[in-house]
Amino acid sequence: MQLPKPLEQLIERLTRLPGIGRKSAQRLAFFMLHLRQEEVAELAEAILRARERVKQCSVCFGVTETDPCGVCSDTDRDHSRICVVEEAKDVLAIERTGEFRGVYHVLGGALSPLDGVGPEHLHIRELLERVERGGVEEVILATNPNLAGEATTMYIWKALKPHKVRTTRIAHGVPVGGDLEYADDLTLAKALQGRREM
Repeated sequence: MQLPKPLEQLIERLTRLPGIGRKSAQRLAFFMLHLRQEEVAELAEAILRARERVKQCSVCFGVTETDPCGVCSDTDRDHSRICVVEEAKDVLAIERTGEFRGVYHVLGGALSPLDGVGPEHLHIRELLERVERGGVEEVILATNPNLAGEATTMYIWKALKPHKVRTTRIAHGVPVGGDLEYADDLTLAKALQGRREM
């Protein structure tokens, strides 16, 4: 069946979104066709408003509407501890835990030479500048536990060594509620390496 051209164009645009394949894009497109005109207008307006108003924080490079962001300007947060993450969405994940009361530094990705992403493409220099200004006691490296994340962690760890700041790495291991028999070898190895005193 030949789809109308505007619908085909909508589906094609939706497939450009991360994690959206052709079938998901078709479902979304057909769903949008059944929205009321004002709902479509609200969706379009929300996208445009977010694109126009949301910017990077000049301190941590997270997303914000005001600069500096709410976390960086919060005097109740522990500014001596910086948690380094790859993307702004990682800040939300850590904030949901309620366990961290320090501040953040968003790299904007991870090192990936095959994809042309080197240290100069990330906010590593700005992290080092924050540490050099003083007052930082600990840098917590919370990059993803994959090859690119581990490479980024090692690069930053080496870059921070001369600054004599405590550098830690978030633990990796078996998820709560998981069974050991289903964990892969690397996850189990990381869990054993990251063990702590009881």
